[in-house]
Amino acid sequence: MTKERLYLFDTTLRDGAQTSGIDFSVDEKIAITDLLERLGVDYIEGGYPGANPTDTQFFSEKRTKKATFTAFGMTKRAGRSVSNDPGVQMVLQSAADATCYVAKSWDYHVDVALKCTNEENLESIADTVKASVAAGKEAMIDCEHFFDGYKANPDYALACAQTAFEAGARWVVLCDTNGGTLPHEVTQIVNAVMQVVPGSNLGIHAHDDTGHAVANTLAAVVAGVRQMQGTLNGIGERCGNANMITLIPNMLLKKPYRDLVELGIVVEDLTELTAISRSFDEILNRSSNVHAPYVGANAFATKAGIHASAILKNPDTYEHIPPEMVGNQRRVLVSDQAGKSNLLNELKRLGVEADKADPRLDRLLTEVKELEAQGFAYEAADASFELLARRRLHSVPDYFDVLSFRTGVERRYNALGERVTVSEAVVKVEVDGETFMSVAEGNGPVNALDLSLRKDLGKYQSLIADLELIDYKVRILNGGTSAITRVLIESQNKKTGKRWFTVGVSENIVDASFQALVDSVRYCIFKANELETA
Repeated sequence: MTKERLYLFDTTLRDGAQTSGIDFSVDEKIAITDLLERLGVDYIEGGYPGANPTDTQFFSEKRTKKATFTAFGMTKRAGRSVSNDPGVQMVLQSAADATCYVAKSWDYHVDVALKCTNEENLESIADTVKASVAAGKEAMIDCEHFFDGYKANPDYALACAQTAFEAGARWVVLCDTNGGTLPHEVTQIVNAVMQVVPGSNLGIHAHDDTGHAVANTLAAVVAGVRQMQGTLNGIGERCGNANMITLIPNMLLKKPYRDLVELGIVVEDLTELTAISRSFDEILNRSSNVHAPYVGANAFATKAGIHASAILKNPDTYEHIPPEMVGNQRRVLVSDQAGKSNLLNELKRLGVEADKADPRLDRLLTEVKELEAQGFAYEAADASFELLARRRLHSVPDYFDVLSFRTGVERRYNALGERVTVSEAVVKVEVDGETFMSVAEGNGPVNALDLSLRKDLGKYQSLIADLELIDYKVRILNGGTSAITRVLIESQNKKTGKRWFTVGVSENIVDASFQALVDSVRYCIFKANELETA
């Protein structure tokens, strides 16, 4: 049987941004876009240009390399033309490759929310799709509240979908906006829609208010839908969206989906799934769900007893897949082979040469586990991990030694009589036997340390000229006044645009921050040297 192509549409940066407590910056959106490209999704919906300064700036230039860069918007308002609707025009004038306009498909919402006639709403859908096609962008329509609308007035809901398709929409997306639809209903309604719109042009967008977002998406795909929408780790408004991290392995590994459809990614790509999921949580500065399917720390963990005994004899007894397939690992095995496999995959991704028979690899694995037990998180700090691995397996120098550092905070009045708080830092380093001591002021101790550390590194100074600290996150790992603190720093090379993450852990927040800063500077020097010798 010939498999049909299933397209992955990620809406983490748009619908996921409606999650309570989540507010993406432009830099975070860029970092998450890189993760999504690494995951291999087909479409990345980046937000709503014109709705807020962040999204407008994000869409000022194309942000994807492979995925279709998609902008969200609303269909034109009734009573005005497409050219006279600022919201529609902002989307059309953005750097997006595709547009996804939300349209009302429930006649109740047309009357109450839009306050126009059903016919005017259909006209808005058609005109907006035609304008997108004319602008050279791939057009999509999100039929909002489609399943509730179908239950209330099936003829009108179908008319909305058919109008969008006939106007030229590449995708007509059926949205379970309230998340109250159940799988058997999804199957029945999708079958009805396919009488007016082919399944190859239908998408599914499910919310998780009844805990069925993934199940509803699977049901829609079996029924014939060929685009599925979701978010990283299932974030989203209220109870969240369909979890892309769960959907993808289901599609690639489980029947009937693996025999029915093919994705733009293959089974071998799943080895990065766990790392991507946890990296995303680190960007959000939140703890990962240890019970998450496939990627949770407990997804393949078993306590002592008959289950553990059976797994030690044969893992197939209590595991639905080998954890290594999704980059996770078993937690009851005496052997460390699962961990070594993950380590080798990560080293390969980073371009670090390693022989699985090299005894240094076992020592590196042990060291990584010990450091992670202390609080280090290398899933999100790939630069710190790469430096550690290269030191242990090859011969990467530290470039400079930090002899000492200190920082202080002072509150005082400036010459204008204004009360200000200023931090000062002193950093002393040694480069090839020569000592350099630098002093700098900043708006906080970390800022002051960053400026002081990068003020004078002797012969390496020119290599860090374009280094810039982008983001700084602090995580308290346990309670109490002597809590362990983990700091994650994102940096970039302003000239090349390359970004990287480093990590530090300590009972002292300043010390943890300085560890991450030092790693960032050393990584920058290493990459600059690597380019020079390439």
